[in-house]
Amino acid sequence: METDQSIIHLVLNASFTVQLVMLLLLAASLASWALIFKKTSHLKRLEKSAEEFEDDFWSVGDMNRLHQDWGGSGDGVEGMAAIFVAGYREYTRLAKKGDVARSEMLDGVHRAMRVVLNREVDEIETHLPFLATVGSTAPYVGLFGTVWGIMNSFRSLGAMKQVTIATVAPGISEALVATAMGLFAAIPAVIAYNHLATSAERLGSRYEIFMEEFLSIINRQIVNKRED
Repeated sequence: METDQSIIHLVLNASFTVQLVMLLLLAASLASWALIFKKTSHLKRLEKSAEEFEDDFWSVGDMNRLHQDWGGSGDGVEGMAAIFVAGYREYTRLAKKGDVARSEMLDGVHRAMRVVLNREVDEIETHLPFLATVGSTAPYVGLFGTVWGIMNSFRSLGAMKQVTIATVAPGISEALVATAMGLFAAIPAVIAYNHLATSAERLGSRYEIFMEEFLSIINRQIVNKRED
């Protein structure tokens, strides 16, 4: 008589502890995939927004108009545009005072942009550590389920007088499913984390480069106004 060795059968007939491990790994895998799709979409949107803003920034030339176009949405502005809006607002605020030294004005604009830059980078990197955690721990969680399942199998075999491959195989197979699920959860998480972390780092560097370029433009504007 053949024994059903399908994955579903093995999962349903595993011990409670092994089933709990499998359920945990399944939940981690589903959460990882949901996060992967969400972060991929988020980063693509920010990259597209950065490209559009940079095109406007270098083609429009009028920072006041640029501020009205990108800063008019209020709290909805994000990414590179948010860094520009924060810096330009601080620049206009300090410029209205008239008696602010150039170094103080540049420091003020730099601090305003740095705060927003740090906030944007934090937003970009949010939840990425979860993928790293799943990628590094899921194989060990699966291995724990496997070891526990094998221990239970050998414990039950101790009471048998005659042991064959047919009696050992089902219990071992049930336990090994946990290791397979651990790898199934870990491998996509590791690949996605490396890809998303690289994209986030590249985008953060792009923001920082823009911040320095904008600060240089502000410096030239201050110098030109005071020479006039």
